[in-house]
Amino acid sequence: MTELAYAAGVVRAVVFDIGETLVRDDRYWGSWADWLGVPRHTLSALVGAVTALGLDNAEALRLIRPGIDVHAARREREASGRGEFLDETDLYPDVRHGLQALRDAGLRVCVAGNQTARAGELLRGLDLPVDAIATSEEWGVAKPDPGFFGRVVELAGVVPEETVYVGDHPVNDVVPAKAAGLLTCLIRRGPWGHLWGDDPSVPADWRIGSLAELPALLCRTGWSPW
Repeated sequence: MTELAYAAGVVRAVVFDIGETLVRDDRYWGSWADWLGVPRHTLSALVGAVTALGLDNAEALRLIRPGIDVHAARREREASGRGEFLDETDLYPDVRHGLQALRDAGLRVCVAGNQTARAGELLRGLDLPVDAIATSEEWGVAKPDPGFFGRVVELAGVVPEETVYVGDHPVNDVVPAKAAGLLTCLIRRGPWGHLWGDDPSVPADWRIGSLAELPALLCRTGWSPW
């Protein structure tokens, strides 16, 4: 068994964000558009607009239906049989191979993101090659709260400097993970990853376009297996 190592320490764990890192969000936002009775393009454009403004993406829902209680609406959708759903087609095509490659390198591989408890159940049902999956609703704390990244460190089971957090969002993923002492990797996909993927002000240790790049990238930048 090998580990990916770098000068002062050894990377023993990699923890992944969920939305637009492992899972495409088009089904998620499309189902919200259908529920709200607006064209999917309308909601998609609004999500992009609030993203560019640095706002929480739930603000897109509030622009369509001012005053909406998102949590209550989610419960209503579930009760009507139109709630969250995930299957293999929602995964980015590099996910299974990328996760498996990291596990084969001897790393602990985990998933933790701002998602509902239902999303956690659905992800676990996909039998991904990971050691653990957790969501913000299950933990009762969401990114970018430092408490979330405290739980990430607990989930990883190693010290922060031996853990890489991979995500697509500078404000929710890279900046707070760095503040918690973790190494960070920004993935260039989804609206956030593409918008800020090459922004030099984002303090990511690495940037990738695919999960398949991560082991080789670590090696090329000074990490080597031993």
